[in-house]
Amino acid sequence: MHEDSERCVRIVQAKDERFDGFFWTAVVTTGIYCRPSCPVVPPRPKNMRFYPSAAAAAGAGFRACKRCRPNAAPGSPEWNVRADLVSRAMRLIADGVVDRDGVPGLAARLGYSVRQVERHLMAEVGAGPVALARVQRAQSARLLIEGTGLPFTEIALAAGFNSIRSFNETVREVYAMTPGELRSAPRPKAGIRGAAFRAAPAEAVVASKAGVEKAGVPETGAEVAGVDVTTGGVTGAGAAGTIVLKLPFRQPLCPDNLFGHLAATAVPGVEEWRDGAYRCAFHLPGGHGIAALSPRPDHIVCQLWLTDLRDLTAAISRCRWLLDLDADPVAIDEQLSEDEVLAPLVAKNPGRRVPRVTEPEQFAVRAVLGQQVSTAAARTHAARLVQAHGRRIDDPAGGLTHLFPTSQDLATLDPETLALPRTRRQTLLNLIEALNTGALDLRIGGDWDTAREQLYALPGFGPWTVESIAMRALGDPDAFIPGDLGIRQAAQKLGLPEKPGPLTTRSQAWQPWRAYAVQHLWGTSDHAVNRMPT
Repeated sequence: MHEDSERCVRIVQAKDERFDGFFWTAVVTTGIYCRPSCPVVPPRPKNMRFYPSAAAAAGAGFRACKRCRPNAAPGSPEWNVRADLVSRAMRLIADGVVDRDGVPGLAARLGYSVRQVERHLMAEVGAGPVALARVQRAQSARLLIEGTGLPFTEIALAAGFNSIRSFNETVREVYAMTPGELRSAPRPKAGIRGAAFRAAPAEAVVASKAGVEKAGVPETGAEVAGVDVTTGGVTGAGAAGTIVLKLPFRQPLCPDNLFGHLAATAVPGVEEWRDGAYRCAFHLPGGHGIAALSPRPDHIVCQLWLTDLRDLTAAISRCRWLLDLDADPVAIDEQLSEDEVLAPLVAKNPGRRVPRVTEPEQFAVRAVLGQQVSTAAARTHAARLVQAHGRRIDDPAGGLTHLFPTSQDLATLDPETLALPRTRRQTLLNLIEALNTGALDLRIGGDWDTAREQLYALPGFGPWTVESIAMRALGDPDAFIPGDLGIRQAAQKLGLPEKPGPLTTRSQAWQPWRAYAVQHLWGTSDHAVNRMPT
C-alpha cells in the first residue's frame, strides 16, 4: 500500500484509523513519522513520504511522532494472512527471536540463509531483521522507562540491549530524547484507587515507586495502563512484575465468540474466566506469564504478570495473536458479505475474530483429546493431563495453578493412565513423539503447508484435527473444517451443502477468509462458545 502515494495521501487527509499499521507517513519538513490517523493537521502531499514499517521510517532518519505514537497502532494484518518467508520472519521477530538467538537463529528457524532473509525483508519491509528488532527493543525500553522505577542499566538488559551505550544511543535516535528525559518529562497527576489500580479507558497511567503519573503510549502495539507494585515493585532485569496495558485493535470487534470460545473451552488450572476477564498461564522464553484480558469498546485491557520482564515483548505479541487483534475486519467482512448466505450473519455480528492460542503445541494436544467428544469432555481430559504432568505455578491473583505440560513434560506419559480409547492414546503418543523428535514443527513462525503435511503423516490425524490446528494454533485465516458437527448443522439450517466435498467447493468464494466464515457458521447455534460469559 505504501507504494500507492495518491491513495495514502487520501487516507492521511481523512485520518482513517482503519489503515493504522498498513503504512507509516513520514514528514520531511518535521523529521517525524506518524500513523495515518495522526490528529495533527495533515502536511502538504509534497512533504509526505510513505514507508511499509516503522523500522524503515526510522532507518530513513525519521523519529516517532510524540502525538500519535505510531507503533501503538495494531500490527499489519498482512503478516497474519500470509505464510511466506517475510511474514514468518515478522512473526518471529515480534516474538523476540532476534533478541534471543540473533539473526543466524532467525534464519535457522526459517530454513534460509542470513543473506536471503535480510534481502527479502529489505525488499518488502524496508528494513533488515537487526533494524526491526532494534526498534522493537526501543519500544520495550520506553514501556519500562515510563512504567517502572528500574535503573536504566537494568532496563537495557530487560529490553534486550547488550550494553547501556547501545540502549542510550537507540532511545535517543528513535525518540529524539534521552532515557532520562523520557522518564522526567512532566506529566499531570492521575487518580489512584488503592495500591493496585487500572486506568480509565481514556487515559494511560503508570504506577511506580515514585508515585502515579500520566504516561505516553509506548510503541509496542499497547498503551501503558499501569504497573502494579503491590508485591514490592520491580527490582531487577529478571525480576517479576505486573504491567497493565491497553491493546488497540481495528474496529469493529465482536467479543462474544472470541471470549465465549476461550472461556467455554478453558482448561481448569491453566485458564479461567473471572471478574470479566479471560485469564491464562503460558510458557515464555525466560519463564512463564499470566495474562488477564478484558474487552472494552476500543481496546483490550491486558494485565500481564511475568516472571522475567525480558519476556514483555513476547508476551504482548502472544496476547495479540491469541485474540487475533491484528486482523482487518473491514476487508474480511466485505468479502464474506458478498455471499448472500453469509451476509446476514456478518451484518448481525461484524468483526468476528478467530480465537487462537498462546502455545501451538498445547492446542495440538488438546485437539487430539477433543476428537469425537464434547467440549466438556475435552476439558476434563485436558485438566487431568495438566494435574498429572503440568508444572505448578503461583498465581498472584489466585485461580491458576499450572502451566499446560510441554511435549517434553509428556515424554514419559503412561498411556494406561488416560481415560481414552486405545486408538486415541496411540494418536496422542505419536503426536508427542513427533514434537520431541522434530518430525513436527508447530512453533511460532512455522510454515502452514509443511505443518499440514507433517500432521497428515501421523496416524489418527484427519481433516478435522489438522484444520482445527491450522486455524487456532497456526493462525491460517483460510483453514476450513467442513466435517465439524457445528458446521454441518449450520449448513443444514442455512441451506448450504451438508457434505464436506460440496461444502468445500461452495466455500471457495470465501477464500482467503474461510476461518472467519467458520466463526459465523458456528454462531448460528446457541452453544456457549458464542456467548460472552457473564
